Amino acid sequence: QVQLVESGGGLVQAGGSLRLSCAASGRTFSSYAMGWFRQTPGKEREFVAAIRWSAAFTYYADSVKGRFTISRDNAKNTVYLQMNSLKPEDTAVYYCAAGSVGDSVSTQRFYKYWGQGTQVTVSS
Repeated sequence: QVQLVESGGGLVQAGGSLRLSCAASGRTFSSYAMGWFRQTPGKEREFVAAIRWSAAFTYYADSVKGRFTISRDNAKNTVYLQMNSLKPEDTAVYYCAAGSVGDSVSTQRFYKYWGQGTQVTVSS
């Protein structure tokens, strides 16, 4: 069993930065791939970024590539999402997720554990 708790969301002006954290409990954290997803009202939750258990491979949605960086610290059971050059369209509730996803890093149904989400609001 893995429990995930996100933090670091908030209100920021366009062009600014935020760093989201996702703290995990459970001994098997380091064995899972970790992902970040986001959702706005009326829209489906969408993939943002993912990182393999070894941190050797990272993946990004085209919309955030070059602006967001995902990282993890297995010793601290924490995954991070550094978000730079934020845009109003990045406004959403951001969720972290953990799972054994194989090649399907952007597919939600392969992630077994989810956090409660943290709100990110980017003003123009």
